[in-house]
Amino acid sequence: MRVCLMIEGQEGVTWDQWRALATTAEAAGFEALFRSDHYMSLEGAPGRGSLDAWSTINALSALTTTLRLGTLVSPATFRHPSVLARSVVTADHVSGGRVELGMGTGWHEGEHRAFGFPFESQRERFDRLAEQVEIVHRSWGSEPFDFEGAFYRLDGADALPEPVQKPHPRLLLGGKAGPRAAALAARWADEYNTVMATPEECSERRERIAAACREIGREPIPFSLMGNFWAGLEPDALIERLREYEAAGVERVMLQHLRHDDLAIVELIGREVIPAVR
Repeated sequence: MRVCLMIEGQEGVTWDQWRALATTAEAAGFEALFRSDHYMSLEGAPGRGSLDAWSTINALSALTTTLRLGTLVSPATFRHPSVLARSVVTADHVSGGRVELGMGTGWHEGEHRAFGFPFESQRERFDRLAEQVEIVHRSWGSEPFDFEGAFYRLDGADALPEPVQKPHPRLLLGGKAGPRAAALAARWADEYNTVMATPEECSERRERIAAACREIGREPIPFSLMGNFWAGLEPDALIERLREYEAAGVERVMLQHLRHDDLAIVELIGREVIPAVR
């Protein structure tokens, strides 16, 4: 079981706190630090802001040496896919090949209205995501390409430089593994991530993703879980819980840490939990 840290950046995390979280997580042995990609507090707390996700990751890439960095997830509604692909490649170069990209449809209508992002129906947002995933993936390739869809058109796109990571940075998609999401992940993703699920739900969703991969002749992709199920657990109980998820087919977890000024718990997980489940 590989263990990552997940920070909700929209809840007022300052640059000093980001820097402390990243350096502490790296020293503690976390595989990766993931952050959300939102523009406003989801808790409705006044006065809380959010530093831009990919600007933050680019900056942290220059301050770390082994920690992987990524988003869970970047909404397809926030950026043109060519901009997103280039932001990720920039961080890939700055980090020496340590970034990952999680992509999703976007779901919080309030922040879309507040900041002027389009918020279409769920079907339309998924259609937009599907186009973005293909464009991002092909932008990381070695050949120029054209693309024409309902939302985007590219003519002779030659997105240089290429990523440091070969064949490309890890691309994560996620959700509850419904038929359409499973098919999209099987086609383009390097990992499928689900959120706040029980071990039983993880096992069922992992099998649906594996089945979608087999249907197109692909080996099943890795399966991961993001959640705050560890909050309040003693290390021994957390270790046992992680083993239950591992038995259900979860290969890595993103532990959601909501007290972003608490570095002691990050150090404790690194000292007592990570070595026990690695």
